[in-house]
Amino acid sequence: MDLYAVFGNPISQSKSPFIHTLFARQTQQQLSYRAIEPAEDGFAQALADFWQAGGKGCNITAPFKEQAFQAAQQHTERALLAGAVNTLKLTDDGILLGDNTDGAGLVADLLAHFGDLNGLKILLLGAGGAARGVIGPLLEQHLDQLVIVNRTVAKAQALAERFADLGPVSASSYEALSGDFDIIINSTSTGLKGQLPPLKPELIQPTTRCYDMTYSAETTAFNRWAGELGAAKTVDGLGMLVGQAAESFAVWRGIRPGSRQVLRELRRNLSR
Repeated sequence: MDLYAVFGNPISQSKSPFIHTLFARQTQQQLSYRAIEPAEDGFAQALADFWQAGGKGCNITAPFKEQAFQAAQQHTERALLAGAVNTLKLTDDGILLGDNTDGAGLVADLLAHFGDLNGLKILLLGAGGAARGVIGPLLEQHLDQLVIVNRTVAKAQALAERFADLGPVSASSYEALSGDFDIIINSTSTGLKGQLPPLKPELIQPTTRCYDMTYSAETTAFNRWAGELGAAKTVDGLGMLVGQAAESFAVWRGIRPGSRQVLRELRRNLSR
């Protein structure tokens, strides 16, 4: 039986083993998938041990995505753009391929909930690793504008410059931010601590749709705030999680599982 895993620290909260077990059952693939939690300075050794034990591929989550990028011997274009890897695959000729499926997962979920993104104005909150992995795929949707806002403006500017060739992307501070946006995406982790990005309330209009990359059994802090201000629709990141997992599964197995039933099962499991 082929061996797969997810690496992260902490990892006990990960839904990836549950998701990939359902994907394997759905597609009749013989594999096992487990969670591995190396010490923060022990990722390289844990990864080497995994390949030694016969591992075929793995997912990578915080704080190891940049180390995974360094570990990969080859990179897909989207991994090179992101500068981070969330999917590793040991190819048939023994080469370690690094990929990043986060952006594909986000875009698939945005399209499912909000429809065509062509010509829209999107505001992206945050300029960390989560943001970096999704900017390229977002710009591929032919946006009218993508604005990256961050507490440290220099980080947002660096990202805007990195992706400038792909489309209309710019940077802003929270203080200078103005204008109407069709969609606001929260890539920060502030909500996990019950906090909110310092966003001006007037940016939430009756037509504004909001997406939080984090998820929980209850409405996330960002989505609750946006909903109270009258946002047209709020969506959390559970669908993105399932979407990026489906993309990883396709990279490994050459078959794309369906996400809808798995997402329903995961949502039901989350609310227990």
